[in-house]
Amino acid sequence: MDVVLPKPGSYVLAVSGGVDSMVLLNLLHRQNTASEIRPWKLVVAHLDHGIRPDSPEDRKLVQATARQLDLPFVYHESKLGPGTSEATARTARYGFLRQVRQASGARAIVTAHHQDDLLETAILNILRGTGRKGLTALSNRHDMARPLLGIPKRDLVAYARDQNLQWREDSTNQDQMYLRNYIRHRILPRFDQQARARLEEIITKLQTTNHELDTLLANQLHTQPVGGALERQWFNHLPHAVAREVMAAWLRAHSLRNFDSKTLERLVVAAKVSRPGSRLDAGRGTVLLVGTNTLALDKPER
Repeated sequence: MDVVLPKPGSYVLAVSGGVDSMVLLNLLHRQNTASEIRPWKLVVAHLDHGIRPDSPEDRKLVQATARQLDLPFVYHESKLGPGTSEATARTARYGFLRQVRQASGARAIVTAHHQDDLLETAILNILRGTGRKGLTALSNRHDMARPLLGIPKRDLVAYARDQNLQWREDSTNQDQMYLRNYIRHRILPRFDQQARARLEEIITKLQTTNHELDTLLANQLHTQPVGGALERQWFNHLPHAVAREVMAAWLRAHSLRNFDSKTLERLVVAAKVSRPGSRLDAGRGTVLLVGTNTLALDKPER
């Protein structure tokens, strides 16, 4: 089993201590040391969410493994507490990883998301109604490498056992109160190999479509006469479905990404019908300013 990082350079490797990330750590280190030039400089990063009482044991395992492999190790304790939502934990995790990337000057963050994660996320976001972007949420980007996306979970577990790797099981992964876990244990196992391949093919094709649509939307935003703002009359004349896509692209262009379908709908309607001078919460301390002729996003000083 081989994995490939896109370019030589420094990478932050997210290692939770679970089987997926411990396999990825082993694979990358083995391939790196097999090369005379050692193309990748790996920094092992671990976040202790503080959700489970035994989570410090995860950190000890990852730290000991990094020391054994002679790799730099960075960790942080978040102390989020039991019952923390998946979204809150994810925000904390990626916030930590981005900080490590910035501090280390790394090219990108590397995660151990695999084929099962890809399919689970697509199903999850279909159920949440997140639209076209939700089906392709797990992908490789310039700042995020996911080299295991084509490998099913069972192959990773088989490799870990064959190589006698140690890993930790997260007990919260069995709690079907979380929708992702319900999908993992009740829905995805019903997919045979053909169904899995078909869903993966749909996701791959949609990634290409999304890239083309995103390029068109970015070009439309660049044609707006006011820097960073939208012409309100132009926006109001867009079909509603198109206006939603434009609003979503505009928010993302201003680093607002974690919005849900209800927030997007609220902002589109407000942009079209609110009185000039209205100020609406757009999330993360940003407000939508509705003018007579323009729509703008602002982050007021606190």
